[in-house]
Amino acid sequence: MIRRDALDRLPVRSAVPALAAALGEHGTAVLCAPPGTGKTTLVPLALAGLLDAGPARRVVVAEPRRIAARAAARRMAWLLGEKTGESVGYTVRGERVVGRHARVEVVTTGVLLQRLQRDQELAGVDVVVLDEVHERHLDADTVAAFLLDVRQTLRPELELVAASATTDAEGWARLLGGAPVVEAEGVSYPVEVVWAPPTRPVRPPHGTRVDPALLAHVASVVRRALAECEGDVLCFLPGVGEIARVAGHLGDPGGTEVLQVHGRAPAAVQEAVLSPGSARRVVLATAVAESSLTVPGVRVVVDSGLAREPRVDHARGLSALTTVRASQAAGRQRAGRAGREAPGRVYRCWSEAEDARLPRFPAPEIRLADLTAFALQAACWGDPDASGLALLDAPPPGAMAAARSVLTAVGAVDAAGRATERGVRMSRLGLHPRLARALLDAAPRVGAERAAEAVALLSEEAPREYGDDLAAVWRAARRGGDAYATRWREEARRLRAAAGDAPAGAAEVGDDLAVGLVAALAFPERLARADGGSCLMVNGTRAELREGSGLRGAPWLAVAVADRPVGAGHARVGLAAVVDEDMARRAAAALHSTGEEVHWADGDVVARSVERLGAVELVARPLRDPEPALVRQALVEGLRQEGFGLLRWSPQAHLLRQRLAFLRLHLGEPWPDVRDDALHARVDEWLEPELSRARRRADLARIDAGQALARLLPWSTGQAARLDELAPERITVPSGSTIRIDYADPERPVLAVKLQEMFGLQSSPEIAGVPVVVHLLSPAGRPAAVTADLASFWRDGYRAVRAELRGRYPKHPWPEDPASAEPTRHTNARLKR
Repeated sequence: MIRRDALDRLPVRSAVPALAAALGEHGTAVLCAPPGTGKTTLVPLALAGLLDAGPARRVVVAEPRRIAARAAARRMAWLLGEKTGESVGYTVRGERVVGRHARVEVVTTGVLLQRLQRDQELAGVDVVVLDEVHERHLDADTVAAFLLDVRQTLRPELELVAASATTDAEGWARLLGGAPVVEAEGVSYPVEVVWAPPTRPVRPPHGTRVDPALLAHVASVVRRALAECEGDVLCFLPGVGEIARVAGHLGDPGGTEVLQVHGRAPAAVQEAVLSPGSARRVVLATAVAESSLTVPGVRVVVDSGLAREPRVDHARGLSALTTVRASQAAGRQRAGRAGREAPGRVYRCWSEAEDARLPRFPAPEIRLADLTAFALQAACWGDPDASGLALLDAPPPGAMAAARSVLTAVGAVDAAGRATERGVRMSRLGLHPRLARALLDAAPRVGAERAAEAVALLSEEAPREYGDDLAAVWRAARRGGDAYATRWREEARRLRAAAGDAPAGAAEVGDDLAVGLVAALAFPERLARADGGSCLMVNGTRAELREGSGLRGAPWLAVAVADRPVGAGHARVGLAAVVDEDMARRAAAALHSTGEEVHWADGDVVARSVERLGAVELVARPLRDPEPALVRQALVEGLRQEGFGLLRWSPQAHLLRQRLAFLRLHLGEPWPDVRDDALHARVDEWLEPELSRARRRADLARIDAGQALARLLPWSTGQAARLDELAPERITVPSGSTIRIDYADPERPVLAVKLQEMFGLQSSPEIAGVPVVVHLLSPAGRPAAVTADLASFWRDGYRAVRAELRGRYPKHPWPEDPASAEPTRHTNARLKR
């Protein structure tokens, strides 16, 4: 019997007529309904005609998470007074509870994606409801794009609803072709906001690390909430590790049950959370509790304000989760959990001022995640570059290029990016393309059963206590009775069935190497060879093993799980298996190469014949007669690394470079730029043919840099002949001496000359129109004065110098009027003779 009283209490009921009218007129609609209004449960029942005498229609509801899909189906069945699977059923990966007469089916977005690839028309489906679209999961965005394509080309009568509690309604309305926005009134229960920032500063999250002081503070806020409020407490934390640490801080909070809820939680715990408790409860949860779930009894929310997002290093094929500040939309969604059944309160573990600076919405997963699976879905849909898909955010070109590279390597797409027959089969396995490749290619060699079991190990990261040795994890899962082992067995069975007619194969190796082969086939660029205290992966990234790891000492590893923490120089190995070199060569055959390598290393040209597996050097032999062009390239690289000091620079060569730098600065073209960067850019012009004849460092040291540099003089214009005129090495001073010019500072050349030799000169000498800085020296050759204006010096500065030095050097002339005196380089005695 339908529970009318419960249905009548759901505020979204008043919006159903407007939603039905919008769908009838436009075929699409955006439904905005605050948490607790019943959008996930009442709306699908109404659209299916299960609440009144309306036409019977089949409705598919897509949820972002398995726990939400199961809970939504069970809640709808309860509202109808039925068992799950009768009028309302659900399908998640590896589990299907749908009866023959079901009118509403709740699925995960991943399941719907697979279904669309097999049956683009969605035969028999009248309405699709995409729930919680604000979360911007990649699968949900992809499903929406595919459904819009289906409506446009195959089934214009298929109706589509994008539903969320907090979303960019205008953006979704535009995407759905100008769809009407239907808004439902929120629940009448107010939620009081309490700002509860830490009393002392805490370090911001870094990678997956959260300051323990913040977690201790969150636990203290939970205890405060228990003391100040009635009802159950729902506490949001970013990950499983943080949940465990806060649970540890709480201990046994006086007869209150503490439940830990996340995607890996046992089914029994998930069921317990969704049912009323006999005692007061504290539910520590990740973002799985943000949407679609009503946790009965919750009156208080404690929000840590943190969330996890993916980050991908496309160049190295490494991905990691990073902790970020949750968006304002997520904060509203979380707070709404407290007001579903009665007035509630939310304790936010940050300040009101910080809240204003938070992003409005979470970052779309398509901007952040590994797009390999998305690119394969798009290719199988017939749109390899996804340019024709209706997406709120276009996929980043770099991420798509990296994805295309992976798909090409595993044979999923051809050179044009179109899905191959193998790629279509891989897409239907419900696995990441890497794991699909491993399943298909490993089965003939290790047996389909063992291949399925090993791939199941890679589908979900094992608990940390299982260790980092993949073979040991396999053995532990086989004998284990915990939630992870249960899920692993279910997934292994599903994969064995999904593999279908994959050849069973004869086991070529034992279990330990079998699981290593599967990991190597899935992640060939992460094969790693021991190198000192760490290991070097084929992708060129150095990785470290945990202290005390049993994998230390293994010559080769197939790394299944690795991340590179923000700011870290090396990656960290989370899970790996031992393999041998032969297995590594076969698994990463596409990355194998041989060739001549000539480069500059350790101060000289190194020429070798090298066999490599990606960045890992397998075999190297000296190369006696390397390709001259490669040698020349190595020598140029040596000059870049160590500078032109590798050449032979005579004093004349240094002076020529300085003179040219002076002319370039003050006269410009056609005088050459002789700075290092410019000389590197024109190395072909001035260092040939000497560079082509050189073979090693010693040959560079024999090249006359001055003779080579002279090739850059402007010979073709005739200006080269004016070098000595415009930038002479020496100039003649009034005494008749020829004095060398110092061009070390190209801004102002320096003339260092004894003061008496400049008597009678009224103005400073000029070179190329630039006044020379004159260093006037004492008779002993020490600086007495510096001037670029001799006339001014004779007039104002000379008296002080004369007064200071005439007593020290009485044998030298110190006339009272130097501007009219006779210049000399001799003493008074010589002058008298």
